[in-house]
Amino acid sequence: MHIPSKFKETNLDVLYKFIQENSLGTLVSSAEDFIDADHIPFYLKKGENDQVILQSHIAKANPLWKSCADGQEILIIFHGPDAYISPNFYPSKQETGKAVPTWNYSVVHVRGRIHFKHKTNWILQLLNDISDFHELDQNIPWSVSDAPIDFTEKLINAVVGIEITIESIVGNFKLSQNKSASDYSGVVNGLASSENRSDISVAKQMQNNQHAANK
Repeated sequence: MHIPSKFKETNLDVLYKFIQENSLGTLVSSAEDFIDADHIPFYLKKGENDQVILQSHIAKANPLWKSCADGQEILIIFHGPDAYISPNFYPSKQETGKAVPTWNYSVVHVRGRIHFKHKTNWILQLLNDISDFHELDQNIPWSVSDAPIDFTEKLINAVVGIEITIESIVGNFKLSQNKSASDYSGVVNGLASSENRSDISVAKQMQNNQHAANK
């Protein structure tokens, strides 16, 4: 992935938080004669020796765990909100006319080696961890123990666990950092006034980045 220096994000705390807030990843793998992609929600976990790992599960019916060798290198892409940027957002466009459309977006690329997990206890722990994390905002959080034991056991027997130790991670946060302060504010205001949810999310992300930079 080509990343201009102004858009490159390497702060691990920022990248890990991004993954936690945008957990659905696109896992790209390759076999002998094809490249495939699976869309899977991941749970980020701190392991031993400061290792950071990504965990998830897939249905046994998914051929990934058979077509992809255990220990094979894979790529996971995490996507944040994105938005079309109109030249009309830039005050400078009114002055010089020198402006063209572009697109703002944020993505994180993770590379590591995939390992498949089949033990019941491992999968059960993952189900507890990922459910507890995503249920935090619920008034009455759901837990795995809320479901009947025999029902949970059937689900566990129908899935395969996935674990990836992160070997490299980088973010491409293209959020108008290359624009002047006035044009940057123009983009924020233009997106914030939109009725599109993704536009509004990008505006909030840009505002947060601006506040962090001013600290």
